[in-house]
Amino acid sequence: MTVIITIIARRYVADTAGDEMEKQSSKAHTRRRILDEAARVMRETGTEGIGVAALMKRVGLTHGGFYAHFTSREELVEEVLKHMFAEADTLKSAESVTQPAQQLADFIDSYLSEAHRNAPAQGCPLAALVSEVAHLPQPTQQIFAQGFNAMHAGLAQILCELELPDAEALASSMLAEMVGALALARACPDADQASQMLQRSRDALKQRTLEVAA
Repeated sequence: MTVIITIIARRYVADTAGDEMEKQSSKAHTRRRILDEAARVMRETGTEGIGVAALMKRVGLTHGGFYAHFTSREELVEEVLKHMFAEADTLKSAESVTQPAQQLADFIDSYLSEAHRNAPAQGCPLAALVSEVAHLPQPTQQIFAQGFNAMHAGLAQILCELELPDAEALASSMLAEMVGALALARACPDADQASQMLQRSRDALKQRTLEVAA
């Protein structure tokens, strides 16, 4: 009898653990869906464009289900911003390239491309949110700053490998120009003018970096 009870108990513990893991996996998947959709909305319309009820409807969930994942709308904005920077592929596309000069060229071309301009719901959160960050709560500003610093460090590393002088300052200057050029190109109603703006910025950045390093 003791043996039977022990076997049943072990099966119960195993089944319970399996159910709990499945619940946690499902919850994580749902949270990811909410973050993905909120990131799209936030890139397109800013942080004020995220309404809890409308967001949950877009995900196909009830309003009340929101609070199983986030304690408040403010927490949602913070978590979405972290998610956006974690998913940003502004430098990832160059990671498979071993030559720093090609890495830099690919990064400039990708960031200042018409494809990036025409996809405001995707891509770099810096250009999408830079105009409103100063008006957000301090914790949210800190998350934005951390994302910028990580991007800056990656770019500075490439510039160091190219042995360009004062790589830290150059990386800051480049990011300021690139984020500004992309934001302006998105705001420009004239597609030809926007394309020209991106092209001139690409050429100028390569001239300041790749031609100097050659």
